[in-house]
Amino acid sequence: MKDLWRKAKMWLQGLSFRTGVIVLSLCVPCYLLSFAQMLVPSEYLSVGAKSALWVIFFGLAKTFQYGGLTILGVEGFRRVKSFLKKKR
Repeated sequence: MKDLWRKAKMWLQGLSFRTGVIVLSLCVPCYLLSFAQMLVPSEYLSVGAKSALWVIFFGLAKTFQYGGLTILGVEGFRRVKSFLKKKR
């Protein structure tokens, strides 16, 4: 099983910087959807459905976040961080 995780990590790290930025940016809409659906009134969406949607979207957000960070690696994360600092 450890070998499978190592192979998956190596495959993700082999993807391009641009792919890592795209995957990392996909976590933002998932975070927004996971919390925004809580604003929908209970007449339209039950508490159980809201909980299920939160788990799904929050899980997707975390998956995109950690997947993007794995693709970028330390050096890619530094590049993104310096780009955001220059924008300010």
